[in-house]
Amino acid sequence: MTSVASDPKPKVLSPEAVAQYRREGYVFPQPVLAADEVAVLRGRLEAFEAGQGGSLLPAQRNKSHLLFKWLDDLIRDPRILGPVEDLIGPDILCWNTIFWIKEAGSPTFVSWHQDITYWGLAGGEVVTAWLALSRADEAAGCMRVLPGSHIGDPMRHEDRYDEANMLTRGQEIAEPIDEARAVAMPLGAGEMSLHSVRLAHASGPNNAGDRRIGVSMHYMPTSTYQSAGDWDSAALVRGRDAHGHFAPTPRIAADLDPDAVAFHARATRAVREILYADAAQQTGRL
Repeated sequence: MTSVASDPKPKVLSPEAVAQYRREGYVFPQPVLAADEVAVLRGRLEAFEAGQGGSLLPAQRNKSHLLFKWLDDLIRDPRILGPVEDLIGPDILCWNTIFWIKEAGSPTFVSWHQDITYWGLAGGEVVTAWLALSRADEAAGCMRVLPGSHIGDPMRHEDRYDEANMLTRGQEIAEPIDEARAVAMPLGAGEMSLHSVRLAHASGPNNAGDRRIGVSMHYMPTSTYQSAGDWDSAALVRGRDAHGHFAPTPRIAADLDPDAVAFHARATRAVREILYADAAQQTGRL
């Protein structure tokens, strides 16, 4: 992992924020969207959901920037990419976008896990930007993280297939978690958090009166490669890609662009094969 001493002077994040990310694996909150922008994007998402029965289909939750132009634009927003560049450098791919929606009063949760265990991404520091499109406080089941857990080897995981778990396999860290060390990362609508792909994190049920709507955007330097699959895709969102490890995702001109929808089907199949590699069963959550 890159040391603090070798980092260039950050352009957006404070030196203290970068140092915290290196030391603890996360930083928050970072303002991104104004209230009127949040209202517009949430309105677009919910209008689409309403048009097909009220929710996203499982496959629509992943690689969603290939379906919605507003999200393809968002992954390229300088207010997101500036902080990301401070952490991983100027040549940036967006590997995936995932919606994390918990209905009001929903028992759904995310168990303690480290994404590095299942994503197959190697050769570069991967950072998740988690953007709230509604208030994501502790009552709503905001993310909790285990500071410093991104350092060292990943912990052992088990697949538990809990029906209320939002993760594909219900994957969970097998060893006990010291909840007293956990840090909650509440976000206001329009704010984002940043965390390492190696960081242990989880979230509880939504006991609030509103939906908890978040979208995670997963960024990596162009040196990163896919070690668990033969084909994968990513969007070049800043700088240049001198490596070519990922098939470039198409830019879309409008929601549900037919060519992009076809690419999305192939891209999500590839992600599904990676996430379910060696799994005892598939849950249909992707």
